[in-house]
Amino acid sequence: MHRNQRITLIARRATRPDADWNYASCRNQRVAFLDSVGALRFALSAALHDVGLDVERIIVDRAGDSEQFLSLLATAPSEFNGDMLFIRDDGGGFLSATGRGGDRVLYALSDYDIRFYLETHDLVTGRAALSLTA
Repeated sequence: MHRNQRITLIARRATRPDADWNYASCRNQRVAFLDSVGALRFALSAALHDVGLDVERIIVDRAGDSEQFLSLLATAPSEFNGDMLFIRDDGGGFLSATGRGGDRVLYALSDYDIRFYLETHDLVTGRAALSLTA
């Protein structure tokens, strides 16, 4: 992997139905799938501090609860300025992004907004998603 390539870290719960991740595109975009928020936290720290990678976004896909997401958000290294997306069991969620002036902004998103974000970044195939509430 080239150090100047941006990567995406996705924590997902193996016991949930898989979203329609675009695995072919994810390989080209340098996406890493992890099993938990804890593994994601470790991978983020290692990517930024040990390897010097540019992490573009973090996605927590039903792998934790809101409290874990807020803890991840609050303890994210200052070097990380990418998006942080949290997807709830009902398909909605939250997006933390860097706003004007470098401060973080937190947006509440509907399931439609989450889907739009994932499709815009070519992370899902665009076919009908599996039910997120299974």
